[in-house]
Amino acid sequence: MAKGIYVVESRPASPDVDAEFNRWYKEIHLPEMIAIDGIRSARRFAPGDEGGPYIAIYELEGDELTAIVERMVAAARSGALTLSKLQQLDPPPATRLLELTTEYPAVDGHQ
Repeated sequence: MAKGIYVVESRPASPDVDAEFNRWYKEIHLPEMIAIDGIRSARRFAPGDEGGPYIAIYELEGDELTAIVERMVAAARSGALTLSKLQQLDPPPATRLLELTTEYPAVDGHQ
């Protein structure tokens, strides 16, 4: 079974909708995303510098990682994912799919 991550860099449509954008992402978008088969968890990070993107990292596991991404796209097209006008779409969010190649366990209980 393949493991990987899907990374999404996103921004609010404008600075004045930042709080509402973050509320939509946390309360609506992330729960809808983790309901998709193959998405095991979701984490989101705020930019460390002003103007940087927010980063969402979805942990994936399945026979084919690209099939999980295809399910995400299908969910968006079918309306199963609530899209928001609060998100900047020009340019669109940057995405990247990465497959796990090496996993090294923590030593001596350190995580």
